[in-house]
Amino acid sequence: MSVRVLVADDQRVVREGLTLVLGLLPDIEVVGAAADGAEAVALAERLRPDIVLMDLRMPRCDGVEATRLLRERRPEVRVVVLTTYSDDRSVLDALRAGARGYLTKEAGGEEISAALRRVLEDGAAIDPAVQHHVLNALARPEPEPHERLTPREAEVLGLIAQGLSNAEIAGRLYIGEATVKSHINHLLAKIDARDRAQAIAYAYRNGLAVPGET
Repeated sequence: MSVRVLVADDQRVVREGLTLVLGLLPDIEVVGAAADGAEAVALAERLRPDIVLMDLRMPRCDGVEATRLLRERRPEVRVVVLTTYSDDRSVLDALRAGARGYLTKEAGGEEISAALRRVLEDGAAIDPAVQHHVLNALARPEPEPHERLTPREAEVLGLIAQGLSNAEIAGRLYIGEATVKSHINHLLAKIDARDRAQAIAYAYRNGLAVPGET
């Protein structure tokens, strides 16, 4: 049975290269390619791939947020991260968001294919080069709630503290209102806040509020 794969990477040469390499492997079918996380989520909902091969650093919606959205909307679609980043934060953020695999772009075609197979069979595929980051993170004390916010979530929290509405935040960050709502829901859960008022209070207590424009 062929593995249906969607490739998500903001660099065109990488997308096309991965599509070409994967297309040459037996039993791999590339069903689409996305230039950012938002497009990856939209295409995954329409094309129903088995696996999304996801980059992390992408405009509009990064790979971590896209992985989280897919876990909520299409939990049957697995995510395998393929990125140049192998630091502790990147690895843990991706796995916490729901990624089932994490590979660096040093991986070859056969290694990627094997990882896709393991994940499709409900296994996990963590590049040996980054496994120690998981162990390092487990050995550290649990981070403060705001330390678990993604950079985008922290930015949204700062704008909430300025008193901006969802529509205003969307305009400021050039993203959709639905994406803003998703960020707010996630950050509220992470900081254990019930509503915007509690989020604003939390932002000021922890130095996360940013001054408004003059």
